Amino acid sequence: MIHFYLNGQYKQLTDLNPNTTVLEYLRLHERQTDTKEGCGSGDCGACTVMAQRLPTSDADVSDAPFYTLNSCITLLSLMDGHHIMTAAYIADNPSNHPDRALLHPAQQAMVDCHGSQCGFCTPGFVMTLASTYENHRQQVAKGTITDDLSYDDIVASIGGNLCRCTGYRPIIDAGLAMNAIGRQRDADQTIAKNLTISLATDAMANSRQAVSNMTNTIEPALSQESRKLFIPQSIDELNQVLAAHPKATIWAGGTDLGLSVTQHLVDHDVIVQLSAIDELKSWSLQNIGQHADEQSKGDNEVESAVASSTVPSLVLGAGMSYKQMLPVLEQYFPEFASLFERIASPQIRNMGTIGGNVANASPIGDLPPILLALDAHIHIRHCTAVDISDIDDADNTNNNDVHSNQASCIDEIIPLAEFFLDYKKTKLRAGSYVVSLHVPLMQDHQYLYIHKISKRYEDDISACLLAARIDLSADGRTVQNAKFGLGGMAAIPLLAAKCQQALIGQPVDVASFEQAAQMLSSDVSPMTDVRASREYRMHVMQRLIIKCGKQLVADVQTVDV
Repeated sequence: MIHFYLNGQYKQLTDLNPNTTVLEYLRLHERQTDTKEGCGSGDCGACTVMAQRLPTSDADVSDAPFYTLNSCITLLSLMDGHHIMTAAYIADNPSNHPDRALLHPAQQAMVDCHGSQCGFCTPGFVMTLASTYENHRQQVAKGTITDDLSYDDIVASIGGNLCRCTGYRPIIDAGLAMNAIGRQRDADQTIAKNLTISLATDAMANSRQAVSNMTNTIEPALSQESRKLFIPQSIDELNQVLAAHPKATIWAGGTDLGLSVTQHLVDHDVIVQLSAIDELKSWSLQNIGQHADEQSKGDNEVESAVASSTVPSLVLGAGMSYKQMLPVLEQYFPEFASLFERIASPQIRNMGTIGGNVANASPIGDLPPILLALDAHIHIRHCTAVDISDIDDADNTNNNDVHSNQASCIDEIIPLAEFFLDYKKTKLRAGSYVVSLHVPLMQDHQYLYIHKISKRYEDDISACLLAARIDLSADGRTVQNAKFGLGGMAAIPLLAAKCQQALIGQPVDVASFEQAAQMLSSDVSPMTDVRASREYRMHVMQRLIIKCGKQLVADVQTVDV
């Protein structure tokens, strides 16, 4: 059973096709047609709705931020324990009469600033602006910020909403006008709808307590005919479900997998949803061996050569969304974090996960090339009843963590470079999932440069992406090691081994990088597709390698000064 609130009304469902999206449920089941269907692929934002995760205890719901999502590609089951809000709800209109409604500041601002023409995209823009306004108001009330929303704040917030006729200037004006409307209503003591009202979450809390008291909690949350959806509440439950259903579709944020439902009309028979497993959403600073020991909780006794490394790693749970990762990366990998504003849209970053991005194995994924350049390892778990000898002998000779535990699961911690096998093929098999990513922290004399090339600067797929990590000698004059992670250049994300080797031992000057760039054709033969030709990709990537050299020379000179 899944539980959620829709526009203030409590809902609980069991008999529903697990492949049902939020948009399909809104329009076809609830007749909430104020949410529009545009592209059906999470690109245009017409279907944007606002959600808030509700506590299942006495916690203050006002502490939970609002966020937006593309309802067209989001499974309804992902809204278990949430409050879903649409444009029709956020106005205070108890009599359901347009002339008597008190519009939300986002709606009123769109009217005042003439932010709508045909109106098809308007509900999506309204929900994006409303979410931005409500979160800002919460922060102001807590005293964490004092400034009004800025032009940059509004532009960043609507990055996932497409308008084809109005033009963005009046919509941005509307976003900037929201605060003034809210302040005027406060001055007039106008009583408006409080979207953070404390909803009666007792039903959800009691239901979860009942589930936790059951001996067998591995029951489908949704089922219809032969189709089932499971929402395991812990790692142990996930292991059990995958052992019983190894061919199930594993669903995290679904920002790419959702297209299989909306574009390819796939009806998944068994879905295992990871949204309720908090262990997959946490992060820590550990070494690889230490983390493997803690994951096993005594069942495994993993010993590995990599555990002896003195460099700590940032361990990112595979279920962490882009939004959850951002503040962590800003602290430890600021160059990495700076790319996030160019990855997808706010709606996608709210839902998409690091594990899903890596496991998806797209050759144009934004994260894998960067993780490859940073020498990341990936912790994967195989939950089918297989023997440890099934793991390639080559893995063991490479000093990877491999161990079978009492639950018939096999854990591996391997270099990410070994994870990708061929186009959309990885070391994952039936019953496998990604537990976490281990990223060694940057050390002194290490530099990271990331360059993404796309037709649009923001919210666009990469034509190609280069991530370069350069390790220098103690005096900063010689390249000791280099890693070039390439995206969009082959069937899989990969490292440019010959380019890297050509740099080792070379002086820190642009000529060294020019020489290394000439080796790129020996590392990869780019593909031609709708985004770019192979010739363009090769030329641009070589120029980016040289650009990294120029940046490095400038950075070293700055340090010397």
